[in-house]
Amino acid sequence: MLLNRPRRTSPSGTALPLLAAAGVAAALLTTGCAAGPDRICGSGDYPVKAVGNTTGQDCVPDGEEPPPGYVRYPAGKVPQHVGDKWDEYWGTVVVDQDGRIVPGPRPTTDPAATPSS
Repeated sequence: MLLNRPRRTSPSGTALPLLAAAGVAAALLTTGCAAGPDRICGSGDYPVKAVGNTTGQDCVPDGEEPPPGYVRYPAGKVPQHVGDKWDEYWGTVVVDQDGRIVPGPRPTTDPAATPSS
């Protein structure tokens, strides 16, 4: 007597590539960016520099003035992407409330110089 048993089938030849493509798409969606350098600010915002230090910056909605303690970057010298030439430059200088470059603390690459918490 023959029993009707389910036939085992091998996965189709397109299943694996489709699964891989879905994994790549999911990874890109979860990182928030498909490719290229990270933007300093999102759409509808512009970057501003913190007064009195080398590392502070923030993003302000288009059409609004910078909050107290921040100034606009000079026209043509606005960082657009993390690590671009203006992002690197403004990370090495200190500005005053009028946006003028002034003497101040410089960033250090010596981990021993950073206070531990």
